[in-house]
Parts: sequence; C-alpha cells; structure tokens
Amino acid sequence: MDINVGVIAVQGAVSEHIGILKRAMKENGIEGKPIPIRKSNELEKVVALIIPGGESTAISKQLVESDLFDRIVERGKEGLPIMGTCAGCVLLAKRTVRKKMKLLGLMDMTVERNAFGRQRESFEQDIDICGLERPFHGIFIRAPIITHVSDKCKILARIGDKIIMAKQKNLMAVAFHPELSNDTRIHRAFLSLIK
Repeated sequence: MDINVGVIAVQGAVSEHIGILKRAMKENGIEGKPIPIRKSNELEKVVALIIPGGESTAISKQLVESDLFDRIVERGKEGLPIMGTCAGCVLLAKRTVRKKMKLLGLMDMTVERNAFGRQRESFEQDIDICGLERPFHGIFIRAPIITHVSDKCKILARIGDKIIMAKQKNLMAVAFHPELSNDTRIHRAFLSLIK
C-alpha cells in the first residue's frame, strides 16, 4: 500500500524536503510519495509530517489562518510522526525564550530563536548525532537552539553545550536544515517512526 508523507507548504524549504524525502523513502523501502500540505483536510492523507524552516512567526500565523494549526496539534497528540526543522523546531516547543508567539506546544522543551545570530552568522559544521555512525554535515541558517528539555525528551545532538536536536516519542526537533544536505540519514530516521 502506498503512503503519503506531508510537508507543510506555507513557507520555507518545501521543495528541498520533498526532494530528499523521495530519496529517503526509496532507501527505506517505503512505497509512496511526499506531498505538500496547505489545507487541514490534506492532513488526513498522511502518515507523517514535516514542518520546514522559514520564519516561525509567519508560519504560525499561516497555520492558524489555513485551519492547519489545531489539526496538527491533534494529530501530533494522536501519535502522528512530526519532524520540525529550524522554524519547525521552534513551533514544536512548549516555550520560547523572550519572543512570545503561538506554538504547537507538542514537545516539552524551550527554544531560543536565532540563537547563533542573524543571517550573516549562518555556518556549517559536522555534528555527532545519537544513532548515526558517522557525523552529519549540519547547515545552520538563523538557527534556534533548544535551551531546556524535560525528561520526556531525549537529546540527540549538541554543539558544545547547546542542544540542536531532540526527540519525544513520535516527535523530532532539528535546529538545522537536514534537507539542504545531500545526506538522507535524518529523514530516514524520521521515517522509521512511522508505525
């Protein structure tokens, strides 16, 4: 049976996620395809969901305006695997440092937006990730950090003392942009959460 994996398509690196998802699904032996999600009813067609990077406040507003926001929360609580990258990582959190915005609140963690600085402070770095045998080349663009997690969250990666990747049951938060790498391993790990 073919399955669909959704990518929220209101803003951000949508085509990049769809491209790498196609490869990751093939490599994991999954029959199906990634699909862009713009409306609430489209969520019913997917077995997993990615919330890409972009501008977290703008994405949050667009999710509310398109009636996606509450349904994403419901599906996440029902066990739908959801991965948030960069701005998506921010939206998955229960709390943010300083800036107040409407969050999905699915992961018991606190995040700080643009924690490494503005666009000009963007950088790339190899990082060790729990469960991966060799380092992953991380691309950080106005990236957040996870400043605090509860014992419900498992920390998967850090840069120094800064948490940059975490998992809580069916949810995965990634502070960087794995879709901009040529490496499918994070997407493949995410797809392994599909039951």
